[in-house]
This record gives sequence, structure tokens and C-alpha cells, in this order.
Amino acid sequence: MHERQRKAHSSRRIRVEHGIAHLKNWRALTRHLGRREHTSDIVQAIAGLLSHQQTADLTSARPM
Repeated sequence: MHERQRKAHSSRRIRVEHGIAHLKNWRALTRHLGRREHTSDIVQAIAGLLSHQQTADLTSARPM
């Protein structure tokens, strides 16, 4: 039981870690020259796009 819970937690954690890595790779965030008050909106938009992409990837990877 503990091993299954640990594996499930690890699977969720790696998705979060990959998401953070993707955010760090976006040039719009690393070289943001625009207005700083829009940064949180940009981060939320990118996070939403990545979430949608990962959900689509998981759905297409499932065996039928």
C-alpha cells in the first residue's frame, strides 16, 4: 500500500517539476521587458497552456 502511494505521489510530483522547468525555459519570462504588472497574467496564461498540452498528451497516450 505504501509503495503504491509513494509511486502515485512521485508521478504527480514529476509533472509539477516538468511544468516548472517548462516555465523557466520560456524566453518571455526570462527576458521579460514588458510591464511588470502583467507578469502574473503571463505566467497564468502559460501555465494554462502547458496544463492543456499535458492533458492532451496524457489523453492521446492512453491505450484504447
